[in-house]
Amino acid sequence: MGEPWGWPLWNVGSEVDRGPLATDSRAEIIGPGGVWRQLARESATVLRDWGGNRALRLARVPVERGLEGSSLNLLGGGGGRQIQHHNQRAPVRHSEGEHGLEKLIIEGGRPLEGTVRTAGSKNAVLPIMAASILSREPLNLTGVPQLSDVNTMLGVLRELGAEGEFDSDGSLTISCAGDLIGRAGWESVRKMRGSVCVLGPLLARLGRVEVSLPGGCVFGVRPIDVHLKGLRALGARVDIEHGFIVAEAPEGGLRGADMYLGSAFGSSVLGTANVLMAATLARGTTTIQGAACEPEIVDLADCLNSMGARVSGQGSPFLTIEGVDELSGADHSVIPDRIEAGTYVIGGCLAGGRVRVEGCRPDHLAVVLDRLAEAELSVEVGEDWIETQPRDVKAERPRSTDVTTHPYPGFPTDLQAQWMTLMTSAAGLSIVTECIYPDRFMHIPELERLGARVRRQGTAALVSGTERLSGAPVTASDLRASAALVLAGLVAEGTTEVHRVYHIDRGYERIEERLERLGAAIRREKE
Repeated sequence: MGEPWGWPLWNVGSEVDRGPLATDSRAEIIGPGGVWRQLARESATVLRDWGGNRALRLARVPVERGLEGSSLNLLGGGGGRQIQHHNQRAPVRHSEGEHGLEKLIIEGGRPLEGTVRTAGSKNAVLPIMAASILSREPLNLTGVPQLSDVNTMLGVLRELGAEGEFDSDGSLTISCAGDLIGRAGWESVRKMRGSVCVLGPLLARLGRVEVSLPGGCVFGVRPIDVHLKGLRALGARVDIEHGFIVAEAPEGGLRGADMYLGSAFGSSVLGTANVLMAATLARGTTTIQGAACEPEIVDLADCLNSMGARVSGQGSPFLTIEGVDELSGADHSVIPDRIEAGTYVIGGCLAGGRVRVEGCRPDHLAVVLDRLAEAELSVEVGEDWIETQPRDVKAERPRSTDVTTHPYPGFPTDLQAQWMTLMTSAAGLSIVTECIYPDRFMHIPELERLGARVRRQGTAALVSGTERLSGAPVTASDLRASAALVLAGLVAEGTTEVHRVYHIDRGYERIEERLERLGAAIRREKE
């Protein structure tokens, strides 16, 4: 039984909890992500009592991760009793769909100061999770971010026949020991473009697969022709039928091949990942020219090598994969999320505060640090941290600085919207050019609602800096645009409401809680 607004309902047996909760009792949820919340007694409400059994609802507890197999501890006056969770549907943070839309309300103008720790990389962990399909032994992952996209991918894998559980320390174990289903349907794949990563490993393992064309953020055409081109080069027959990618390996399995995977807009990260995973079990050697160089591909290749694959050249445009007969299980730690880290660094610079972003990889953000220096924004850099330095935001405006998005190590398209927000406060005219996704400018009208002066010209946006933004209701169109609007709201005068924030939950762990700890006045509410 569950509440319609999404809070988990815990069924409490009479043998565990007969009397009322003592005034000094507290509750804590123990499960895949460890201890998430400790609640005062008033946050736990007994809903009803029937047949000696009682239901205990934990109010105001936004749970961000699946809780199958979790437990609830009642401590203090409750005597340390433990109650097993009987709700089989994973209660995760919802901000759309059956649980209703949510919004973020931001009171701008508060200084930011403090420390935020970088979560694991979303764009790295999703293909690594898909790589578990290549082995019948468990893949154990640490540093897994608490994101709705991770839960979505785990749901896709489970529907294919995999088993996946979060451990008490937050690590994730995925096992594909049993028979897998070779079809990933529309309902599974439509929510997230990264779901298409199951295509390559499924084809390598099963020989035939049907995967629905993917969904995800909508900001222009995002073809998957590179994925199909690479799989065809490995000998597969690939067709599009009724909205599905239908791929079939030749007799005897996929064959190693030489190929070029570049496209009109540069390399493809997901395309490289899909073909790379498929090639690990192909007969012979595969060479990929025009491979993506992103750190997320390096992380995937390192994970595959720890599973027994033979991949070399990661981090360069030239990959070599020597096929093997089978892969084993492995333990792997996911790299920090460079986009999340970059977002908080830009946010600290925008607000003019001392914000230290820890647990990141500064070398993955070299181009961003270069652009910040050009904008005359001071940051200090350590081995695994970046710290923005305080400034008077009114007297020391950033210098207008152009950026052009390119594949890694160029300026990341996933930080384009955040950089544009930063440049709305700069002195002078900045040009932001988008070379990866030419239509990724859906955040411009919403920034204009806040008082930004931005004009689009083809694949570029001209940003004329202004001394102030003013709060207003805005609507997020995609994951990174929503982050940019939140940053804008932090410095806008008055109240900003960011609607459709389910986008931001796909790529940022509890962003309102983490910003609040830095001093922001931000809260989440139902629409």
